[in-house]
Amino acid sequence: MSIDPDLKASIAATRFGLGARPSEIAAARPDPVAYLKAQIRPEGADQPQGQFETSAENFAGLRQLQMDKRQAKLDGDANADPVKQAQKMIRQGAGGEFIARAALASETEAGFRERWALFWFNHFTVGQKNLQTVILTGPFEREAIRPHVFGRFEDLLVASSSHPAMLIYLDQIQSIGPDSQYANLGHMGFPGLKGLGGLNENLAREILELHTLGVGSGYSQADVTEFARALTGWSIVGFKERVGQSGEPGQFTFRQGAHEPGVRHILGKAYAQGGIDQAHAVLTDLATHPATAHHVAVKLARHFVADDPPPALVARLEKSFNATGGQLDKVAETLIDSAEAWSPEERKFKTPYEFLISSYRAAGVPAGPEIAPVLNGLGQKPFSAPSPKGWSEDAADWASPDGIVKRMGWTEAFSARVVAADAQPMQIAQNTLGARLTPATATAIRRAESRTEAFSILLMSPEFQRR
Repeated sequence: MSIDPDLKASIAATRFGLGARPSEIAAARPDPVAYLKAQIRPEGADQPQGQFETSAENFAGLRQLQMDKRQAKLDGDANADPVKQAQKMIRQGAGGEFIARAALASETEAGFRERWALFWFNHFTVGQKNLQTVILTGPFEREAIRPHVFGRFEDLLVASSSHPAMLIYLDQIQSIGPDSQYANLGHMGFPGLKGLGGLNENLAREILELHTLGVGSGYSQADVTEFARALTGWSIVGFKERVGQSGEPGQFTFRQGAHEPGVRHILGKAYAQGGIDQAHAVLTDLATHPATAHHVAVKLARHFVADDPPPALVARLEKSFNATGGQLDKVAETLIDSAEAWSPEERKFKTPYEFLISSYRAAGVPAGPEIAPVLNGLGQKPFSAPSPKGWSEDAADWASPDGIVKRMGWTEAFSARVVAADAQPMQIAQNTLGARLTPATATAIRRAESRTEAFSILLMSPEFQRR
């Protein structure tokens, strides 16, 4: 299928990327495919700019806060308010992380690279369900996701599965093998071990269901339980501090005493007793399993192209994943080379985050702190996916009448703030949508009574709301 070069440049910026900045379509026009492939690099995605602490540093700060709270209670200090301290830490830390990430998305010249990273962060979702995950979600994206998005899927899987944020989010840190040393000592009332908890299957289940094989791929409840046993011992320094351990609080640690001894049988294969290496061996096999290739291919095609993805595209991505052992840079190249991904038909409806970021990019201004409350109102609270499944990809979940009305209200206020007195609305529209700009929208923009109204019409147009 032959596509007009101008239209292909527009698709490169608005579908593969995060929306066109003023000169982006022109930059992509000479060779849109090469333009996108140039954004693939071994070192992974860009990092948000700012002085951010590591997950271990954030966790240590929280531990100190908890100790201060206990000490204040012992001292009878009525003026001590650890809750306010925690809120301040959240605002300055987690809030700042998200704003920096949004600023990066609104200004980057590598929109495809950033979209690719955001896809994988949503695939390996960590949501803010408590104070611990609030302070660790930003570092999780920086440490476990962004460095690996163009590397081996196995490395991305291991990094995300072993990160403190994921271990806390899915309750893995409290998982204890039923016949482990810790469990036996706990039953005997050993100080610091009693009440540690039992076997927790959350992480094992989500790795199988969401991160690798996918629903309906043939694994059983027995496989989930056996995998959960293999994962016992995966924890972090600083959990149940009375248990002997070494290392910096908040870092990954393997507790041999919590690990369930014995051979594990998962998906018809036996995994020898080997401490931390047992779960690693399972992850290695899951990362290259044919069902994982299919699951990832479907999700990528659904994200980039259509809620009901073209089977030929899924098959092509799946083949690339299998042929390269899950080499994600090669899978990205396959996506870019696939004709189905360049279809002129716009079948994806932007999520609130995508809509806001593309609006900032169209205006040529960086996103700032004001974006967080707006996203709250639009139903996509920062770093707070509603479940381990991540944010929905389906248009039906975002294109509700109420959602459209809220977008319209924000658009009017945003346009009034960012449109310059000498702005040329038609030039902005052409820079933003290129060949995707329809005659109907162009006519409406020309007939607008003000520059502000013209920009609002652009942002609420069907071709801008979709990609």
